Amino acid sequence: MLIGQYKHTIDSKKRLALPIKFRGELGGKVVITKGIEKCLVVYTEKEWGTMSAKLGNLPMAQVEARSFARIILASAMEVTLDKLGRVLVPDYLKDYANLKKEVVICGLSNRLEIWDETSWETYQKTAEKGVE
Repeated sequence: MLIGQYKHTIDSKKRLALPIKFRGELGGKVVITKGIEKCLVVYTEKEWGTMSAKLGNLPMAQVEARSFARIILASAMEVTLDKLGRVLVPDYLKDYANLKKEVVICGLSNRLEIWDETSWETYQKTAEKGVE
């Protein structure tokens, strides 16, 4: 199960090491795409198959459904983990999520989210106020 949060650094070659705890479950390839709150989402190949099937079944007659599917599917990129568990994050995804050097990787059961550290801290403060 993918749970917990970890701070990591994007290196000078734009690679991000995924937490060791997750690597066995992730396998050798993952799919990275845009997330809803200006973060990135990482899926295993199996979970991506499930997610893309759900997106493919959205009602194409609805503008919002078409737009959502288009954003998630068109921005997806399959990437291979190197032997050190690093992935190369494409520039267009780094730019979308405003990823700088320091990031937070969150395990959310069946997927990971990658957040810029400052954006994650801001999001958490806002979310915690809503829970109080």
